[in-house]
Amino acid sequence: MDRSKALDEIRRLSREIEEHNHRYYVLDQPVLSDTEYDLLLKELASLEARFPEYQFPDSPTQRVGAKIESSGTVVHPVKMLSLDNTYSIEELNEWHARLLKSLGGAVPELVVELKIDGVSGSLLYEEGRLVLGATRGDGQTGEDVTHNVRVMRSVPLKLRSGRPVPKEFELRGEIYMSKDDFARVNEQRSLRGEDVFVNPRNAASGSLKLLDPSCSKERKLN
Repeated sequence: MDRSKALDEIRRLSREIEEHNHRYYVLDQPVLSDTEYDLLLKELASLEARFPEYQFPDSPTQRVGAKIESSGTVVHPVKMLSLDNTYSIEELNEWHARLLKSLGGAVPELVVELKIDGVSGSLLYEEGRLVLGATRGDGQTGEDVTHNVRVMRSVPLKLRSGRPVPKEFELRGEIYMSKDDFARVNEQRSLRGEDVFVNPRNAASGSLKLLDPSCSKERKLN
């Protein structure tokens, strides 16, 4: 296979594998068996080994990196705020009144979502490629957890979009562990005689701080 055909095939396989990652981890609609998926990944890895100049940082084969010695800190350009809570409709109405007043009478549309109890995180993309994953920390300064974010298969290493994307794009949300994976991790820890995690949020937070991404990969964060 010549270099041009190899590059085309590597790009095709990368797109196909990321599509299957999206269907499996985001849509929960897999169309391949684990064996079929592994064969695709093995084929891509084999091509990249033959043509190492085409092994790109956002390749599906590059999700797990080497263990790091320590994680650095990240200063958020815009402070990451935390959500407030309320226990009465009166407080909610007061908040809504303050919101309307601050907007000078304009009436906004409101979106209500279930809150996933995880760890607040930030993903930074440049030219559509993931370059940084960070925790909220104190809101102004967080921890660089890029090495662990990259192993989360629900996180695209390259943005999926048929339209032009901003040169720089930051996504903020919750990094969490499902209840099923929480139970599995605790069962494994118990069998090894290790302390179990108190709750899924505690488990997600602890997993993000691991320096070895191969260990955090086993925790299956989302």
